[in-house]
Amino acid sequence: MPEPAPPGRSARERLPQLCVGAVARRGRELLMVRRGNEPGRGLWSVPGGRVEWGETVRHAVERELAEETSLEGTCGDLVGWTEVMTPREHFVVLDHEVTLTGDDRPTAGSDATEAAWMDLEALSELPVVPGLVEFLERHGILGPPHPRP
Repeated sequence: MPEPAPPGRSARERLPQLCVGAVARRGRELLMVRRGNEPGRGLWSVPGGRVEWGETVRHAVERELAEETSLEGTCGDLVGWTEVMTPREHFVVLDHEVTLTGDDRPTAGSDATEAAWMDLEALSELPVVPGLVEFLERHGILGPPHPRP
């Protein structure tokens, strides 16, 4: 049984928040950002964030990519989804493939303190958000593909 939502929050704040992630690859590299805000401040992740009211998921993926890396891209297929739960928040994250449409040299912006292409084989040595390596393995981006449970 899930725990009740934290007291003192509005009904809307007690609902899970829909978020997106942009999975952009360049050969054996993955586009990553170091998060500037919680959850995961200071940890590496794929670019992403909340879906805004009235915004499509595809537009949110493209917007977050641009805001956090200054790169432009086209949202593609769903890679997979995951949940992030903290004592105060609940996020449902839809990660999508992204094809870059211009320059591929990232510059950190808005919620990111750094943006860079990272070698997929080195991800296990980086301070990454919890569950990222396992997510990438489960969806065949890192290492051999694993069957879904």
